[in-house]
Formats: sequence, C-alpha cells, structure tokens
Amino acid sequence: MTQSGSDGPRIGFTVTKKTGNAVERNRIRRRLKAAVADVHGSAAAGIDYVLIGRRQALSVSYDSLRDDMRRAFGTIDPDRRSKPAARSAQPHTRG
Repeated sequence: MTQSGSDGPRIGFTVTKKTGNAVERNRIRRRLKAAVADVHGSAAAGIDYVLIGRRQALSVSYDSLRDDMRRAFGTIDPDRRSKPAARSAQPHTRG
C-alpha cells in the first residue's frame, strides 16, 4: 500500500462476512495481497483499486489468481477517468 500523497496505485481489500468465517476471510485477503505483490507493476499509477474477495479465491490456483489479477489490472485505462462516458447514437427504449 502506498501513502495517499504518492503517485503509485493504492489498493484496498474487502471481504464481507457472507464470504465465510474470520479464518476464511483472512485467507482470502492474504491470497489477494500476495497476488497483488506479485503483479503490482501491472497496476496503473495514480489509480485507487478496491478488490472484493470472493469465496472462489480459496479454491482457484494461485497461478490462476495471479494471472487473472494481472489481466484485470491491464484492462484498466488510467485516462478513462478524464474521458466522458460514451453514449450510443440511438436512444434506449424498453420493449
């Protein structure tokens, strides 16, 4: 984790009580933190990330978890924050 004044990415973790007991929640959080430590170079600087731990994080292989996280960090466009949302040319109608 970086300090709020720095330009690096800030990463927060949350795992709800619905996910499991305290031991399971902490295992999920530790796995996510370890994966972030391995792929932190893929995260865009100046972006705040919140990772929501799910129960599946306990059963998936660590390599798969790390690869998924690297792929997710790679899809986030740091310039997206300053761009207006794209609107479709046709209005959405309920049918």
